[in-house]
Order: sequence, then structure tokens, then C-alpha cells
Amino acid sequence: MLAYVIRRLFAVAMMLLVVTLTTFVIFFVLPKWAGSDPAYLFAGKQADPAAIEGIRKKLGLADPVLVQFWNFVQGIFAGREYANGTDVTKCPAPCFGYSFRTEQAVWPQLTEAIPVTLSLAGGACLLWVVGGVAAGVVSALRRGTLWDRAAMTVALAGVSLPIYFTGLISLAVFSWQLDWVSGEYEALADDPAQWFQSLILPWITLAFLYAAMYARLTRATMLEIMGEDYIRTARAKGLTERVVIGRHAMRSTWTPVLTLLGLDLGALLGGAVLTESTYNLPGLGKLAIESISSKDLPLILGVTLFAALFICVANLVVDMLYAVVDPRVRIG
Repeated sequence: MLAYVIRRLFAVAMMLLVVTLTTFVIFFVLPKWAGSDPAYLFAGKQADPAAIEGIRKKLGLADPVLVQFWNFVQGIFAGREYANGTDVTKCPAPCFGYSFRTEQAVWPQLTEAIPVTLSLAGGACLLWVVGGVAAGVVSALRRGTLWDRAAMTVALAGVSLPIYFTGLISLAVFSWQLDWVSGEYEALADDPAQWFQSLILPWITLAFLYAAMYARLTRATMLEIMGEDYIRTARAKGLTERVVIGRHAMRSTWTPVLTLLGLDLGALLGGAVLTESTYNLPGLGKLAIESISSKDLPLILGVTLFAALFICVANLVVDMLYAVVDPRVRIG
């Protein structure tokens, strides 16, 4: 198991390196080839040639591509200095560069947005896993009943309706009309009540979409598993239905659920763009939209790398959980 974990960690490191190189080329090399110098994005189109040249030299944009990439990677782990003669700016590690729009370091802006996205994704994940899996199991055990038809109808609606539609409807009803929830986002440490109130609607809206998918997946998997030989053997031994479902059927059901959970949670931790924009939450998703609108290349690169990191880590954790929920994985 230890060797497997080491191999997976090495694979994650290589994947992050490839993602870093790819995104660096896309954001800093391709624009120059297309005739859009990043130095102009930093200084503005009205800047004089001397100022543009100074910015190009200070940011290292005139260096060869491999040198620029090495300086960027080195800055993440050891910090970096941006120098143009006597004009020196020190960027402590982890250094992702400076924003073209605000001229502030990228790392502090990312660390301010990450807790918001973590709060949103964590709360919604808890709701959709508990609600979706429970609804799917009950629907499979009561196949063809009124509950099954109603649950799958609601699940179909949840999958079909986009976030921006259900989000705006929830805001119109519960915030503007009923005034049950309102107010801007506050950090958990500053005001726990306001933190909960500002996130309850985004949690429910996001969980409604994902719980629908998990309910349908759980139901289909559960129906297939209940017809397996080992389930019939367990019942023939006289085990109670609770033991058959909880100890035998659910273990196999969790495997595809965990696979989907790793992908969904990793993507959400990289930024729930539509949800954060709809509810005006200052997370990574909203930060990504703002940086794309303003062509803020260092900030876009930072958000992209964090999204890739979250996805890789989430999939690594899921691979570890496989061995916990299904003993056949350990044997294999």
C-alpha cells in the first residue's frame, strides 16, 4: 500500500508539472505569438515604449521561454525577485507573480478566496452525498413505488435545471420576497451566524444539482448489485436485511459514488464559477471570472494551478478510500 501511495504521489507531481507548463505556455507564450505582448496588458496600451521595455525586463518577459518557466516554478518554492536596475521587487514564496489589474501579489488573493470556496464546496458536498445516496438506496429498494417515481422525477429536474436558474429562483423567493436569508459573506471566524446564513442557499442550490446525479447513479448501481450471487448467499445464510444492505450491498455501491465524488469535489474546489457568481461569493470561481474579464494572466494562471491541484488531490484521496470501502481493492 505504501508503494502504491508513493507511486500515486509521484504521478500527481508529474501531472502538476505538465499542467503548470501547459498553462504557462498558453497564458504567456501564445499571446506573444499572436501579437499581444503581456507587457502591454500590465502597463496599458497608452504606455510609452520605454515603460513597456522596463516592464518587460522587470517581469522577465524578454528571457527565453524555458528561463521564464524555470523562474516561475522556482518562485513557487523559493520566492523570486523582479528587478530592473535599481527597481527591485521581492516576491516571497510561494510566488505566483503579481496581478496585472491590481499590481498585488497573486498568492494573498488566492488565500483570501480559498476559504470561501472550501466552505461552499464542503457544505454542499455533505448535503448532496447524504441526500443523494439515501434517496438512491431507498428508490432501489422500493423500485416502482410512488416514492421511486417521485424521487427520480425530482432527480431529473435537478439534473436538467442549470445552477443560474435555480439560484436566481431561490434568491427571488427566499431572499427578496420572504427575506429569510440576506447579507454578504462573512468569514466563519468573524461571524458564524452570518457565514451560515450567506451560504445556506448556495449549499442547497448546489446540492440539488449534484444530489440528483448521485441519486440516479446510486439507484442504478444498487439495482444491479441486489441481483448478484453474494447478495443472495448473504440472505440465504439468514442475515438480516439491514446487514445485507449495509455491510454487503453498500460497500460495492460506494465505489462508483466515490469515483464521481472525487471528480466533482475536485472541480468545485477549483472554483464553483456559476454558483459563486450568482450569489456574489468572493471565492476562486468569481476570482477566475474577474481575472478572465480583465485579462489578468498571472491571476488566471494561479487559479488554474490551484484547480488542477485540488482535482489531483481529490482523486488521490478517492483512490485511498477505495481500499477502505471495498476489500477487493486491497486484495487486488
